Amino acid sequence: MAGFFNNLFSGDRKILNEVEKTAHAIDALKDEIRALSDEELKNKTEIFKQRLNNGETLDDLLVESFAVAREAAYRVIGEFPYIVQLMGGIILHRGDIAEMRTGEGKTLTAILPTYLNALDGKGVHVITVNEYLASRDAEWMGEIHRFLGLTVGTNLRQLSASQKREVYEMDITYTTNSEVGFDYLRDNMVTRIEDRVLRPLNFALIDEVDSILIDESRTPLIISGGAREGARLYEQADKFAKKLSQGADYVVDVKSKTVQLTESGVEKAENTFKVNNLYDLDNTALLHHINNALKANYTMLKDIEYVVQDNQIVIVDQFTGRLMEGREYSDGLHQALSAKENVAIKQESVTLATITYQNFFRLYNKLSGMTGTAKTEEEEFLEIYNMRVLVIPTNRPVVRMDKEDLIFGTKKAKFEALIQQVKEIHETGQPVLVGTVAVETSEYLSMMMTQRKIKHEILNAKNHAREAQIIERAGRKGSVTIATNMAGRGTDIKLDDESRALGGLAVIGSERHESRRIDNQLRGRSGRQGDPGMSRFFVSFEDDLMIRYGSERWESVTSRLGDVAVENKTLTKQISAAQKRVEGINFDIRKTLLDYDDVLRQQREIMYEQRNYILENDDVHSIILEMFERVISNTIGSFRNMESKDQSVDINGLVEALEKLGLITDAVNEASLSAMNVNELQAFIVGDAWGRYEAKIAEVSDQFTRVEKDMALRMIDRSWIDHIDAMSKLREGIHLRSYAQEKPLQAYVNEGFEMFDEMLGAIAQDIVMFCINVKIEYRQ
Repeated sequence: MAGFFNNLFSGDRKILNEVEKTAHAIDALKDEIRALSDEELKNKTEIFKQRLNNGETLDDLLVESFAVAREAAYRVIGEFPYIVQLMGGIILHRGDIAEMRTGEGKTLTAILPTYLNALDGKGVHVITVNEYLASRDAEWMGEIHRFLGLTVGTNLRQLSASQKREVYEMDITYTTNSEVGFDYLRDNMVTRIEDRVLRPLNFALIDEVDSILIDESRTPLIISGGAREGARLYEQADKFAKKLSQGADYVVDVKSKTVQLTESGVEKAENTFKVNNLYDLDNTALLHHINNALKANYTMLKDIEYVVQDNQIVIVDQFTGRLMEGREYSDGLHQALSAKENVAIKQESVTLATITYQNFFRLYNKLSGMTGTAKTEEEEFLEIYNMRVLVIPTNRPVVRMDKEDLIFGTKKAKFEALIQQVKEIHETGQPVLVGTVAVETSEYLSMMMTQRKIKHEILNAKNHAREAQIIERAGRKGSVTIATNMAGRGTDIKLDDESRALGGLAVIGSERHESRRIDNQLRGRSGRQGDPGMSRFFVSFEDDLMIRYGSERWESVTSRLGDVAVENKTLTKQISAAQKRVEGINFDIRKTLLDYDDVLRQQREIMYEQRNYILENDDVHSIILEMFERVISNTIGSFRNMESKDQSVDINGLVEALEKLGLITDAVNEASLSAMNVNELQAFIVGDAWGRYEAKIAEVSDQFTRVEKDMALRMIDRSWIDHIDAMSKLREGIHLRSYAQEKPLQAYVNEGFEMFDEMLGAIAQDIVMFCINVKIEYRQ
């Protein structure tokens, strides 16, 4: 394993050496490009496009185009990308991830590969985590691209379909990850080709790539509609769950955050809901509601994973600390939480279309990204997305002091020491940022500071309205700011001269996060662009990370430590080891989810391909003929005796089945069919049925093309929605197959594709039934 990492990092060094050499070649052109007039600089764009048309590649243009974009940035916004930013841009163009420290200018770096890749006219999507950043960057960085003659647009949620189409036709489109994903799903639900908004997915450059492709990868994009369940069963399940006793009626697995009923709990459920066997197939829905109620009550924590606001449940993003308004937990869990907190229960909706970020972003021809923290997840980026993570050196050396963790036996001792440390630093005037994992912790520390008369600001999901104002003051002399992960990513805390002289921003972490990346993001708020600063984490053996993933040997250490702080490299390494274990577990979970989602992905691609063919072709009539042939072939096949030499057909059974399909006529009957072999049966029945259908629509065949297209799309969509729901239910219970010595994933693959094949057959049958039974009315 050590050899693998040595090779990996030596490979990184080799790549970075090549990239740096190319960056210096770009830098060598600066005087030549600086000598061009504005008009000559703008004309370079048309010259580059012409060279592409003449057979050159984007790689051939890299050095010159980067030099041009670099000079344009200087003339338009007064900023001239450093060598390290040129290096970052080259890595992004290669389809890899550039890890760049906070304050190193990722936004400016992105203009270089964006400009180059927009030259071929296929479109570039710059993906950000929220609409504010998308709008800001489209306006700010977009000025550089517009100066060079490229078109730039911003894709916002409120835009109409025609406005979105116009935005996506631009050379460069700034958008959020969720909005472009939903646009893709909506495009595959339209019934008219002109209602589509997206072009083929070409190149995506993702800002905060680890947030979108790692942290959010387990959150599927879902378009919902209709309503499924009322509130009553959620309330009943919640009341039942609240009456149970831990240990006797249910057990909680702290590490996996799962809850299981014991035999006593099962018996109580059967008595409460008056059923004989809770695990009977007829009680699947009831069991699902009970499991959700147990999870909501005994594993989901208020003010940590969600908050109650305006009589509704609002999810808190565990990685950013922000409220995720408009997002809901799927599969009834959101409704179960509403019942738990006694707030209005929204009706559970039906999934119309869904895709994970993992599978959506793999649809692009080329994908790249940038962030301040990704190296710890390189294995996942390589395996899932085929992207390397390359660490770009900083423009100026990092002088921040990262101190060893202070480790305590109890939370109480940890918080007391943390507040004392803040008080001591605050008295010097040095600004302090206290980072917390949860809203609950930030409010607890705020209370402690108020009691000790330490003037401070608090920034969490409940107080996000004043975010810009709080962040603006956080780097000033004498400021103390408590913040959840909201201040950890993409937040630029600028120091004034007094603060810089006092030692810069002091970052205090109230506990270690499950992911080392989040800790690194918090540290990264201090020490930007060569500024001074310090960081330190306060940890206790009662922290969630320690309880869930720490070694059992630590329990004895806890009792020995008491209230005394320990600064110990071995213990710090043990904490990092616990974080690595969690990261490994989370990677395995995401990988497993992807393995399961890949089954639906393959099916989705087949469905969307068929759907797009119908949408894009006027000749739907020939497709419907194929449906007739398929349905009749399947019907005949189901009545063949495969064991006999002549594979004879059970004519009585066939006639009965054809009668249900409406295919028995004066010509097609038991007598006529009995004299035919299999091939003759197929040709005869298809010929009769198709002939009757064509005769029926003969006088309106020109106008009927649109009806056929709409009908086929509607049948496909309805069946696909039902299939998504069925696959979700299959996925929910598939883990139980392991008790029968089956591999759950293999069972899911096999049964999923059987269900998919049945669905395709059902679609064809529905279309044939429609065609046979449709009535043509002529109105004057």
